[in-house]
Amino acid sequence: MRVGYPCINRSVGCRGNKTFRLSSYSEEKLIETASNNLECLETMLRFNINNDLLFFRISSDIVPFASHPVCELDWTQHFESKLQSLGKTIAEYSFRISMHPDQFVLINSPRNDVLKNSISELYYHCRLMDAMGLDNTAKMQIHVGGVYGDKPAAIEKFIQRYNDLDEVIKRRLVIENDDRLYDLRDCVQIHGLTGIPVLFDVYHHELLNNGESVPDALRIAESTWSDDDGKLMVDYSSPHPSGRRGKHADEVDLSHFGGFIQQSEDIEFDLMLEIKDKEKSAIKVIESLEGDKRLESVFAKSEARESKK
Repeated sequence: MRVGYPCINRSVGCRGNKTFRLSSYSEEKLIETASNNLECLETMLRFNINNDLLFFRISSDIVPFASHPVCELDWTQHFESKLQSLGKTIAEYSFRISMHPDQFVLINSPRNDVLKNSISELYYHCRLMDAMGLDNTAKMQIHVGGVYGDKPAAIEKFIQRYNDLDEVIKRRLVIENDDRLYDLRDCVQIHGLTGIPVLFDVYHHELLNNGESVPDALRIAESTWSDDDGKLMVDYSSPHPSGRRGKHADEVDLSHFGGFIQQSEDIEFDLMLEIKDKEKSAIKVIESLEGDKRLESVFAKSEARESKK
């Protein structure tokens, strides 16, 4: 089991998701910003290696406006050396990588402009991971989308649109259960008609489910992943103390987390911590998991690295 956090590290002095306004777009600005983001990504990966955090969600903003028509730069060629170097680091340390396009990516939208923009955005994410040479276990997660007044029809449209996607996108795309519209059962139904893996979101399942226990839900989601896709990916958070529906906790509640780990102890997955303080909670979680057999190989590799220093 690999453990990680998404996109931003607040301990290393850079964010890795700098962007700028479309109105100030220039190729020079794009190159400067993307160069900063790629350097920061390398810094974050090094931090994660040193802290046994081998699951990381790369920010969608690495190359700003890469999916927009304004961008004419062949950025995969321009940054080829850096992207390949990052890919080698990812492979060397057996990182699991994911990406998560924003909520405006809706492939079952009734609007053709939204569909077109969504496909462009998905293609950008896949080009980035392909340019790093990442294998099929590096995934891009999205929500199913809207209901648009007719859920069965919206699911059917999602399936039709998915089937029309380029294989470059399809081999990386996964769907996750959400907290308002599409629960685990809906996602598994889509999987049955497409083969698309289902990423399991623990907190979303807590808010929207059909009575499945967490262990049962994990096993159901796990069954949708093939060997080529890699281990099941799981997003974990806990409710914010304010009680606001859907808001993630600012820091890990180790008691709540310990309960989840106990429930899931015989299931293999890679764990993404969607907690506001990012790497700080991730480090606490890693420390709390010492002794969990699922992390034995992670800790063994860490000890081997330390012995070589």
